[in-house]
Amino acid sequence: MALLHAGRGVLRVGWVNDALAQAVGHAADEVVGVDVLADPRVRPCDPDAVRDVSRGPSAHPVVLRRADGTHVRCVVHVSPLPPGPGVPAGTLVAAVQDLTAELTASAEQAALVAEERRERRSLALIARVSDLLMDVDEPRGLREIATLLESQVVDRADFFLFDHGLWAADGFAPSHGSTARHHGPSGRVLSHCSRDPVGQLLSGTRDGLVELDLAGDHPEGTYSRWLSGQLAARGADARDRVVVQPVPGRRRVVGVLVVRPHGGGGRAALGASERTVVELVARRVGLSIDNVRLYDREHRLAETLQRAMLPEQAEVDGLDVWTYYSPNADDAQVGGDWYDVLQIDPETVSVVIGDVVGHDIEAAATMGQLRSVVRSYAFDITTPGPVLDRVDQLFGGMRIPRAASMVYSTLRRDGEDGWGLQYTRAGHLPLLLVRDGRAQQLRGTGGRLVGFGSGGRATDEVALVPGDVVVFYTDGLVERRDRSLRDGLEVLETVAEGITARDAAGIGEDLLSRLADHPEDDVAMVVLRVPGGHDDLAGAVSPRRRRWALPSEPASIGRARHAVLRTCEAWEVPDASNAELVVSELVANAVLHGWGHVALQLYDTGDGLRIEVEDGNPAPPVTTDGHPGRVGGFGMQIVERLADWGWRQSRGGKVVWAKVRPGSLPAAARRA
Repeated sequence: MALLHAGRGVLRVGWVNDALAQAVGHAADEVVGVDVLADPRVRPCDPDAVRDVSRGPSAHPVVLRRADGTHVRCVVHVSPLPPGPGVPAGTLVAAVQDLTAELTASAEQAALVAEERRERRSLALIARVSDLLMDVDEPRGLREIATLLESQVVDRADFFLFDHGLWAADGFAPSHGSTARHHGPSGRVLSHCSRDPVGQLLSGTRDGLVELDLAGDHPEGTYSRWLSGQLAARGADARDRVVVQPVPGRRRVVGVLVVRPHGGGGRAALGASERTVVELVARRVGLSIDNVRLYDREHRLAETLQRAMLPEQAEVDGLDVWTYYSPNADDAQVGGDWYDVLQIDPETVSVVIGDVVGHDIEAAATMGQLRSVVRSYAFDITTPGPVLDRVDQLFGGMRIPRAASMVYSTLRRDGEDGWGLQYTRAGHLPLLLVRDGRAQQLRGTGGRLVGFGSGGRATDEVALVPGDVVVFYTDGLVERRDRSLRDGLEVLETVAEGITARDAAGIGEDLLSRLADHPEDDVAMVVLRVPGGHDDLAGAVSPRRRRWALPSEPASIGRARHAVLRTCEAWEVPDASNAELVVSELVANAVLHGWGHVALQLYDTGDGLRIEVEDGNPAPPVTTDGHPGRVGGFGMQIVERLADWGWRQSRGGKVVWAKVRPGSLPAAARRA
């Protein structure tokens, strides 16, 4: 407490008590006589208000400097004293309140509130990242997560994935072939790159994060050099230092997250909270990407194994045959659905379709054994019943634990245009015969499952005439959880009677589009049509899509050309010769330079024909560079003249597509 005397623009201290003197660290005689409006040890926040203190009680914020040089924020409560004996006019009593404790408690409370808010924002951000990770394999999925980090945590964020090289993942997809990749050192060489800190993160020999100087002297060919160049191309200042956080998977690093903290250049520093968020996001992204890649590998392996056990579709003399197989899209396991089409001799064809119970390796192995057994007897015995009797005997002796159903049929040419169909069923769904717009189930004499026959299986026979269609299928085409199998067969009959397509591929596509948009099980189909001498394909209404699985052999080139010509006729697409030439070159490239299966798909886009050819070689197609010593590449020049084309990577290799431009060449040039 103190007494002040006001007068003529000054406000002097007349007396202080020991408590105030001790609080400011000065002796009482050093304080008495001080003008509080002019002394540098006293800084009123509002000097003008202090000059008018004689008008009445008031409170004023003041900053006092202690003897040790520290400053103390106070509030001075001033009240004028009435004049009297020993109290001259203009005397005021001042009580000084030290706010240090209150301000400290307030600051601590504010800091706690701010920290709680940061933690809540961080938790909300992590929860939002978890939601986005559900679609991490969608295009620009990781870019959305990076944008979320930029909105709340850092100034800039970019993901780079490490998978057969390091590449910028603006959108993550397992087969992102068009993205530029850096194929730097790998393996043991990578782990010993002491001047490549990013490479050490990728190899797993360095823990934590790395502060990368974009203007640093990084050796040519290192991941650090390539990453610095990529960030510079994205607008980063060369003076910046960024933080490189590894994105860990289960067993290895799957990429890096590069962030630039708020504040731009200089030393890259993340606060404790920001660093925790960045690490958590990187770990969650890494596990999600690992899961996506693991599922993709399992699904691709299962599908490859399944397709390796199925025959590619081959040309059959005198019949229009279309085959199809698709695994359940939600199941990464192999199944037991299978088919086979065998040209026994020029006059005889065998068609088989079957289903082994289960979706696992054992089911696939059983299917492979059954297919081999059937093939071994098909070329010796031509009547279906005795073939199935022999299969029962051998299958029973092998003690195979899985049940299997099957339809075995033989077609023999009957005269010039007709065919005779003989078939026997072993617990399988009936065949479907479509004739003159009427559908009929060929049930024949049903029998027990394969391996459970007691001998003497019956053989049923139907005479087929031009225009007849026979559909072989497995239960995945008709069976659904929300309807019985009997109802599914009735739906199949109704749909088949309404089909107007007049080629086997069109009929199959129509059935799939109406019955198997979202199959709940594997689907295998064989559509067989007896062609007529006066087939009129023009004007037939059918799905504007066709697909074929072709063997990787030169004969597939001619089959593809025939398929395109027939499809163009059905869809009334002009200039079919252009499409024929384009598909010939694309399939030839797939056979000569690719491997594995060759898949052909045709689409009617409304303004042209789109052709897609898939093979197992992920390398892109190339056009010749004009060098006289170069072999190959000229076919793509022909494609460029006739179509707009491009390519993309697929799960099993690559897809080369071409959209044929009608009238790309004058008629004289086409004839030439």
